[in-house]
Amino acid sequence: MSSTLYRVRESFPDAASALARARAIMRDLADWSTVPWPQLEPISTAEQYAYALRSFVTARMVADRDPVVVFPFLDELVRRDAIAFDTKQPKSCLTANLHLSPGLADLWPLPEGVMLSLDTTLPFGTPESEAEDDATEEELDQMVSVLGPLSLDVSWDCGWRGLSESKNCGMQLCLNTVWAEQTSELSLGEFGVWIRLGARVAWTPEGEAWRRDSGLALGEPQQG
Repeated sequence: MSSTLYRVRESFPDAASALARARAIMRDLADWSTVPWPQLEPISTAEQYAYALRSFVTARMVADRDPVVVFPFLDELVRRDAIAFDTKQPKSCLTANLHLSPGLADLWPLPEGVMLSLDTTLPFGTPESEAEDDATEEELDQMVSVLGPLSLDVSWDCGWRGLSESKNCGMQLCLNTVWAEQTSELSLGEFGVWIRLGARVAWTPEGEAWRRDSGLALGEPQQG
């Protein structure tokens, strides 16, 4: 079953403020919550790329096996001694560790078919990290402290106090992103907190009463 999301109508000056507000809402309105599940979005803007080059040591690169567009780009990275390929490669693409430095600034924009992410770079993860891995609250604090213009979405499952059904209920935190139809989209400088209610309660009198009694100013519902 899907869920319904309601944005908390508050503005936040930075990622840390939005994170603090999300935690406060869960503390005040939830009987329980799970550990956070953070999802760092790939680098997609010149600002994010420049920030990564000056702030981190390595990044994870995934590239299409395109001999016309991608291979010359990879050859240039090899020439600059900036890339190390995995020994085991998937058949559909190439994966590599990119050694970041300001000297790579002239390579933006990346060619089509090349994806660069910091999700296996501390504090966001390690080379052994998987996309479905959760984090501790302390690890999340570290991620937010160095987030800069990077985009991070964080989910918690919650048992909202006063609701008889907790399936698909929780909290969604969008940092440098905004929630759109069933997904998040890049929006640098925007930090949002969202309440998630499961389909079994979202449109019931019980769910309507909970939203009213929560004391939160909530926006229009969106599909989660």
